[in-house]
Amino acid sequence: MENKKKFWTIMIIISCTFWGISGIFAKFIFNLDRSNTPIFVSQIRMIISGLVILFFSWLNKDKPMEIWKTKKSSFTIIMFGLLGLIPVQYCYFEAIKYGDASIATILQFIGPFFILFYLTIVKRQAPRRIEVICTIIAFIGVFILATHGNINHLAITPQVLFWGLLSAIGVATNTLIPKSLIHEFSPTAVTGWGLLIAGVGLFIIHPHVSASILAPQAIVPLLCVLVIGTIIPFQLFTSALRYVKATTASMLDAFEPISATIGSILVFNMHFYLADMIGSVLIILAVILLNWQPKGKIQ
Repeated sequence: MENKKKFWTIMIIISCTFWGISGIFAKFIFNLDRSNTPIFVSQIRMIISGLVILFFSWLNKDKPMEIWKTKKSSFTIIMFGLLGLIPVQYCYFEAIKYGDASIATILQFIGPFFILFYLTIVKRQAPRRIEVICTIIAFIGVFILATHGNINHLAITPQVLFWGLLSAIGVATNTLIPKSLIHEFSPTAVTGWGLLIAGVGLFIIHPHVSASILAPQAIVPLLCVLVIGTIIPFQLFTSALRYVKATTASMLDAFEPISATIGSILVFNMHFYLADMIGSVLIILAVILLNWQPKGKIQ
């Protein structure tokens, strides 16, 4: 059992790293042609990935159609796709378009704090002292990242900040909405249906197809976004949660912004200033502390 735990811990690190570098491939697609918009790439990514994951779910005999047998589960899966996966993926791509994968991923990384706000305000669960401290640290990090310490000047564009924070809210909705479904149905089926619904929803809102996505130089990065950035990490992460504690998985998610940052520096020659480094470290540290619990605590 211990060997399995170590193996799946490594798989979580790989999946988080894949998520991080997938943003770099997305940025490359956006730079190729202006018609390759975040909404279009999100449509392609979610529809194809959703169908593939649902196919795996069917092969695994997870009975993916069971989720549509009650009004409650049908409504929840639709809300998961529209209010959970669209903001966490489409808004993330918008942040990448206006900035880079590193900043977009780091801003999205504060998502757990929006979950904390929800539990505090809606569920009236009083936050622990460590949660309050981590919240303050995280938003100091966001402030430094956004302004480099100068309140009168934004170091990143308002668009990056806007879409990045929306994607962080998406992390919260993406986590909270499907909780009841995960306990009742296969996580693979839930993920597959959510992605497909999100992709179809975006296509209804914006039925646009870009011919440039079929250009030879766009096909490889698009396949990387689909396979490396979606299908493989979702499968690995979902399977790993059977053997690795959720709190441990949340802490290992720090590999996502780290890999996105390293990749952006290597591929796009991104300039990473001292203030960016300090802000990023504060955000990552705050999220790790938020998910850390001493031994002996229920996790």
